[in-house]
Amino acid sequence: MSRFITTTLAMLAVTFIAGAAYADEQKGFLETIHHHVTLTTTIPGNGDLNPYALVIAPVSAGPIQKDDVLIDNFNNISNLQGTGTTIMDYNPATRHISTLAKLPQHIAGCPGGVGLTTAMAMLKSGWIIVGSTPSTDGTTRTKSAGCLLVLDSNGKFVNAIAGPKINDPWGNVAIIDHGSTATLFVSMAGFDVPGPEVKDPESGFPVTIKKATVLRLDLSIPEGKPPVFKSQTVVANGLNSRANKDAFLIGPTGLAIGLDGKTLYVSDGVGNRVVAIDDATTRTNTAGTGREVTQGGLLQRPLAMCMAPNGHLLVTNAINGQLVEIDPIAGKQVYAQWIDADQAQSPPGNGDLFGIVMKPDGKGFYYVEDDMNTLVLAQ
Repeated sequence: MSRFITTTLAMLAVTFIAGAAYADEQKGFLETIHHHVTLTTTIPGNGDLNPYALVIAPVSAGPIQKDDVLIDNFNNISNLQGTGTTIMDYNPATRHISTLAKLPQHIAGCPGGVGLTTAMAMLKSGWIIVGSTPSTDGTTRTKSAGCLLVLDSNGKFVNAIAGPKINDPWGNVAIIDHGSTATLFVSMAGFDVPGPEVKDPESGFPVTIKKATVLRLDLSIPEGKPPVFKSQTVVANGLNSRANKDAFLIGPTGLAIGLDGKTLYVSDGVGNRVVAIDDATTRTNTAGTGREVTQGGLLQRPLAMCMAPNGHLLVTNAINGQLVEIDPIAGKQVYAQWIDADQAQSPPGNGDLFGIVMKPDGKGFYYVEDDMNTLVLAQ
């Protein structure tokens, strides 16, 4: 072999290795995120605190403009959990935030009253559906089963959906919306959860109850009329939940539909893992606790979750200020980014993160910092 050919092959080999190394460096979506900008406070005029749900408006309706960010609050001005009654509307174009909804503390048809949770969605028809997990003393000791509240696009209460399959709607809603019909997935984390003083004698933590579910709700939306809840199907059960003095309760929180349109991913905070519910959109029975995707590692009590454009899951941690990217097909944790490194908490950012939602253009995401009651943009 000539010296020229040998040298050329060596150069190609170096180029290939360098290219492979560069490809390895580009691990996922989070590595494209470099800037975090605080946009606004989420505190309304009545002083509600603790922002939970984040939803991107799919349409313009009432005062809401398409691509607005809707944010609800779980705590009242006294910082009691399970007592927040407000939904905020942030317009990215004008950078203005306003109070869309201010609900009464007690609503007929909603057991226990109002404490708005991460379970919120806005339909393409303009209707808003939001979960209530109410309490009177800020703990699970006085919680009730709650309900799903239906509001119009002006934030006015229309009706409440309650029943034996609905008990403390908790996790962020995963939704498939066709306009005249829609499918919602909501976790129900409250079944038989006692107050935080009821401890497991072995671990010393509040007792873990393995009765949380994921409920699929199939809706029809008549023209100009509120959505009709046609059916309710439990697609997962036996999931972990337990009371927590600081976080109210720990239960399945993050829900996201996979790119295949049929697999539902769920974060299990107590189990420190993410599970998959196969055929969630069509199954007629429960998948139990689902199929484990990943556990431990970078996860530190996974909370809210959304799907990035590359098909990876973005999951907020509750015990530190990191956001974890997961490849759900490979079952691998790809990357973690500190999005809240507040040294006032230990570990940094502990308890600060909750809601997360992708920007409509897929080039960044919004999240809330609970300790500061702020909405933040990452891109």
